[in-house]
Amino acid sequence: MTGRVAVAGVDEAGRGCLAGPVYAAAVILGSDIPAGLDDSKKISEPRRERLFDAICGSDAVYCVARAEVDEIDRINILQASLLAMRRAVLGLSESPGLVLVDGNQAPVLEVPVRTIVGGDASEPAIMAASILAKVARDRELRRLDALFPGYAFARHKGYGTAVHLAALERLGVSPVHRMSFAPCQRYLHAEGMAAVSGESVGAA
Repeated sequence: MTGRVAVAGVDEAGRGCLAGPVYAAAVILGSDIPAGLDDSKKISEPRRERLFDAICGSDAVYCVARAEVDEIDRINILQASLLAMRRAVLGLSESPGLVLVDGNQAPVLEVPVRTIVGGDASEPAIMAASILAKVARDRELRRLDALFPGYAFARHKGYGTAVHLAALERLGVSPVHRMSFAPCQRYLHAEGMAAVSGESVGAA
């Protein structure tokens, strides 16, 4: 990738969720750009999975990073998202000359940064980053679904759907819920203590 300025696209996934880490990815596309890149929200889960493998199997330089639930609760979701983005950029094996970030806020970096509202629909490197972050986070929520049955994490991926809120009403919070988020605070009641203490939350 010599002879040109390496441009990294950066995006996050899971900022609006009630549970689980927030993920971010940074991608410097190479010459072998996978066909069909798009905003991860606009494509189906099977296609995202295929594109994830295609990006990782190409000559792209990439890094996926995250900020944990305790970090989200301690520094707030915006700062945690920016922290995950910074970790993703710093984790690249090649230092970019320019970083393009989806949205209107960017992490503090030692290289030039440009924010682009709607960048995940217009910049291929950001599209690739959005796919990596989204798929990596979805895989983590499927893992958490097995660890904390009853919340249907594999189904809603941690977002505040009716199914998720009903599970919170029934079971209370789990150790992977973001307690700084109002819906989780609302459901911090006696039933939820079973999850925190490590007992099974699979039964109503």
